[in-house]
Order: sequence, then structure tokens, then C-alpha cells
Amino acid sequence: MVKVSIVEEKDAANSPYGSPSSSRTSSSVSLSSVDSDHSIDESFLDRVAALVDIVPPTTRHSISSRVSKTASLIKRSGKIVGNIVWIVTTSALLVALPLALSLEDEARIVAQEKEMIEQQQGAQQMMYPTQPGAAAPGQQQAKGLVPPGF
Repeated sequence: MVKVSIVEEKDAANSPYGSPSSSRTSSSVSLSSVDSDHSIDESFLDRVAALVDIVPPTTRHSISSRVSKTASLIKRSGKIVGNIVWIVTTSALLVALPLALSLEDEARIVAQEKEMIEQQQGAQQMMYPTQPGAAAPGQQQAKGLVPPGF
């Protein structure tokens, strides 16, 4: 337990808390006018650390446990999201990439076949030149517009 006692100062005139009157209840010197050297050396973090004593231990424990639970929840959810992203990307590489490559090869083969057919038709036209109105051998001549009944 703390025991409070009044200490008489011998040199009350030099004290920033003392007053010219002998009364202890009234002081004409303001505490804000007192210069303190230790406030210059204090940083913001030191002042925040000093606030620990103001918050009760049960409240500090409650805040600390909530912060740690939140941090572990964020860590766990980040790990789960990372695993899901890993699964999706590896599946895409193992399944979708070969599929896309095979579709591209198929499209290339179809384009080559189309080009070969066009080359063969060009060679036939070179071998059997036709006049603008005549049909090539083996092909029927396209008829113009014929009205019904004729």
C-alpha cells in the first residue's frame, strides 16, 4: 500500500511548483509553464508504449487475442487461396494447353488441305483452259435464270 506524506522543502522559492504564499491549496504558477527536458527526448512510440498502463490487463488480453486470431485467419485464408490458384493454373497448363495446341494443329492441317485443293483446281484450269461461257469437262454448265414453266 502507498503511504502519502507531506515533505517540507527548504528552498520553496526555487521550486516551479511553489508559490510565494504559504498555502498549499492555491498555486499561482501553472504547470504548463514548467519546462521539461524529458519530453524532447520522448518519441511518439515511447508515448504510445506508456499508454499500456492506462488500458486494463483484461482489455489488453482481449485486444491481443482478437488481433492474433485475425492474423491467423488471414494467414490461413491466404494459404487456401494460394493452393486454389496453384491447382487452377497447373490444371490449365496440363489440360487446356495441350488441347489448345491440338486445335491449332487441326486448324493448320485444314488450311493446308484447303490450299492443296485450290492448287489442284488451279492446275486443272491450266490444263483445260475454258472460255468464259463454256463449262469444264465433267462439270455441268450453269443455266441462267429460267422462268417457271419453261
